[in-house]
Amino acid sequence: MQYLVQMRLANVGRPTTSEDGIAFIEQVILPTLERCNQLQTEHKILAGGPMSGAVALVLIVNVESVQELDDLLTSLPVWPRMETEVTPLTTFDGRAQTLRPRLDRHKAPQRAAQHSAAR
Repeated sequence: MQYLVQMRLANVGRPTTSEDGIAFIEQVILPTLERCNQLQTEHKILAGGPMSGAVALVLIVNVESVQELDDLLTSLPVWPRMETEVTPLTTFDGRAQTLRPRLDRHKAPQRAAQHSAAR
């Protein structure tokens, strides 16, 4: 299943000194980017990347279960400092399959009316 994952640095997660900023980049940001590159190579991250001008990530993630998604996200060094929003995605075919029965139910009264009028 695919998920849209949006992660943005929480205000309380921001470094407050130059030393904190250096440590944050070396110990959190760069290892997170390396982990994301690895996950992209493994086809777990299908698309996305860091947002320009923000400490934020937007990812399309492909996993087999919610547990795998949770494991993947918590494996990112930056995760404890982020506010994370996850949106499950369906496929285009999946949405079409969902809509067809609904369309048939809406068309049924019209077909019945047309059939009655033809008699």
